[in-house]
Amino acid sequence: MRVQGAVIREQGQTFAVVVVKPHVVQNSVAAADAIRGFGPVFGVPVVLMSQDGRGRPTYYGRPDIARFLSRVPLRSIPWREYTIT
Repeated sequence: MRVQGAVIREQGQTFAVVVVKPHVVQNSVAAADAIRGFGPVFGVPVVLMSQDGRGRPTYYGRPDIARFLSRVPLRSIPWREYTIT
């Protein structure tokens, strides 16, 4: 499986952001399952990100990280494609 994501080191913390479909962040059970699934892959806290039809991001995960990311322009995030086996 391939996913778009980023590993970010900021303010002494390292965390991952993973792009998911909107229905995942809209369902707390699905979102928690996704975070649990991606956690071992990245080895750091994971926050999920989806975009609405206008491209506006929504973040789901640790509140401090989600709040931080909500203030970061999407184009500033070092996105890349990860292959997960």
